Amino acid sequence: MAHITSGGLFRENIRRQTELGRKVQPILDRGLLVPDELTVSMVLDRIAQPDARQGFVLDGFPRNVDQARALDEALAREGKSIDKAIYIKVSTDELVRRLAGRWNCPQCGAVYHELSMPPKKSSVCDSCGSALHQREDDRPDVVRTRLEVNLKETKSLLEYYGADGKLAEVNGDMDVKQVKEKLLAAMSRPQKVS
Repeated sequence: MAHITSGGLFRENIRRQTELGRKVQPILDRGLLVPDELTVSMVLDRIAQPDARQGFVLDGFPRNVDQARALDEALAREGKSIDKAIYIKVSTDELVRRLAGRWNCPQCGAVYHELSMPPKKSSVCDSCGSALHQREDDRPDVVRTRLEVNLKETKSLLEYYGADGKLAEVNGDMDVKQVKEKLLAAMSRPQKVS
């Protein structure tokens, strides 16, 4: 299945300096959410691509009930629907620690974390040797703003998917291996996972 991240789609548009990229860069730099109509249009365009026809995993989308409804309506027109919505529940302090320690390679896209997955040589990509950088929206102050904005929308989104019996919740405060196991189990089960 295609793994589609809304953040990755935005970053690709910013990198390519598309019209969408120019519109969303200042919004993302401040840690705010991109307006729904731009986000929904971008994601719908992406899931229509050939590699997503057999299925896809959306990461970071939908972020609110309006986006979820727009996605459901677009999929229903094609006789499709979302199979499952998985919520990885992580404490705010842990999310800030994880995101604020993230470093990326602008050349090859490799991702590192200063504590849990550091590069062999500080600030240098193990894969291609390029200098690593931290995204503007991974600064601790911007991360906290992003989380505050996102958490306001999350509760109603969880209720939306919960009402349809499509919600699975996974404890994301565990180590990576345990979270992966729980995610795979949640994806394979037809009912809610606790």
